[in-house]
Amino acid sequence: MTKKIRFALLAIALMNIGLFVALYAALAADAQWGYDGDQGPAYWGALSPEFSLCDDGSAQSPIDIDEASAVNLVELEFNYRQTVNNIVNNGHTIQVDIAAGSHIVYNGIRYDLLQFHFHSPSEHTIGGEAAPMEIHFVHRDPNSGALAVVGVMLTESEADNEAYAPVFEAMPAAAGEAQALPAPLALDALLPQTRAYYTYNGSLTTPPCSEIARWLLLDSPVELSAGQIAAFKSIYDGNARPVQPLGKRDLLRKRR
Repeated sequence: MTKKIRFALLAIALMNIGLFVALYAALAADAQWGYDGDQGPAYWGALSPEFSLCDDGSAQSPIDIDEASAVNLVELEFNYRQTVNNIVNNGHTIQVDIAAGSHIVYNGIRYDLLQFHFHSPSEHTIGGEAAPMEIHFVHRDPNSGALAVVGVMLTESEADNEAYAPVFEAMPAAAGEAQALPAPLALDALLPQTRAYYTYNGSLTTPPCSEIARWLLLDSPVELSAGQIAAFKSIYDGNARPVQPLGKRDLLRKRR
């Protein structure tokens, strides 16, 4: 049985977005991808049949945030706990895996927080300008498997951000390394105090570029010190996919 046939049969049997994404990742594991050269974003769609949406999709992420329509959107409700978590260098970024219990509520749907990770420079841009870094908080609806990703721009200031200190002091330098964070994270303190947001329907920003994500980009940044930013860039500098066309999608902004 060929790989494509196995994929089709298993996808039909699962009929669940969350498991479908996991299956995609498993079957595409042999396809190496990155951010440079012939494994970079311009080539992702050709690296594996499972990555075809990276070239052919119509709702890809990230995008440039520009000319958003201001409307009366619902409040974005955060229910983040202080938890003990694990940090891993997954070969493409530094990722923190979150213990169960933290979640957001958007449009009456609960999305559980699974992990957060970093990109440098920011993947989304605002008016064509990138921030030094961007953090993505990845959430999943446990019923449908659909994703909601909260993005926050990270900008530079003079002082260390103490809420982020346990992360930046424990980042594994080598791909594949994982360890427990030395101290619990107060997850809510990782966010800006003002939480108005932009939103649009999009995709994963890494292969397989599945178009299953509701993006919620907070319009206020969080500040990190130059030293904290440099600590991440010493491991990953340039792990950002270029912006993709908005096309016919709606880009909305919550009125303050």
